[in-house]
Amino acid sequence: MSNKSDQRSMDRRHFIGGTVAAAGAITIAPGVILHAVAAIKEEPSAGASSKHRWGMVVDANKCAEGCSACVEACDKEHNIRGHDRPRTDAKWIRTVKLKDNQTGRINRLVMMCQHCEFPPCVDVCPTNASFRRVDGIVLVDRHRCIGCRYCMMACPYKARSFIHEALHDQAVSAPRGKGCVESCTLCVHRLDYGNMKTACQEACEKEGHAAILFGDLNDPQSEISQVLLKNNSTQIRADLELNTGVRYLNL
Repeated sequence: MSNKSDQRSMDRRHFIGGTVAAAGAITIAPGVILHAVAAIKEEPSAGASSKHRWGMVVDANKCAEGCSACVEACDKEHNIRGHDRPRTDAKWIRTVKLKDNQTGRINRLVMMCQHCEFPPCVDVCPTNASFRRVDGIVLVDRHRCIGCRYCMMACPYKARSFIHEALHDQAVSAPRGKGCVESCTLCVHRLDYGNMKTACQEACEKEGHAAILFGDLNDPQSEISQVLLKNNSTQIRADLELNTGVRYLNL
């Protein structure tokens, strides 16, 4: 995506944020209202910077059988749940099992948006609703999303969900909208306020597994870069040459 388009996206987000802070509440889509953002004490960052590329490492050996703490934490953080239906199909992170057909070995890991450098979802979006920030985070602009779901078909990781139902009691930090596509945001709302841990990483650490690590792939001194330097990592569907921001260990 061009720098000019990235700047427009950032300007739009800053405009919305400033309006919310001034007015206390704003309707950004039918039934989607942000409340009391001005009550947040932390100051937001200056915005996305190309100096960073945010990503994640998942260690399959540490991903414990039967554990769903990361999924539950993500659902809670973004208030992903059934609203007008007994269950919701939306999942920003999910557990999967991969089997090596030659050895029979089964790996358990978590799958989410891989935050590709060359995201297919962005390529096929007719309205530029799917976009990649200059810091590597792939997002959906709900003001532009028309619900065509081309991005869902293009994603090789099946990482996107479509919101069928009307929503209520939403999280202020993660507004969602009926008729829109959504996926993992790497907890961008946390990042932009200086919190360097995603909800899934935090939950995984509390369980004592520490299978998930978030950080800056562009910083050679960051913990995530040091882990990748010392260990062989794997991209899911590396053959597609998407240069994913999520890497896996011990697959």
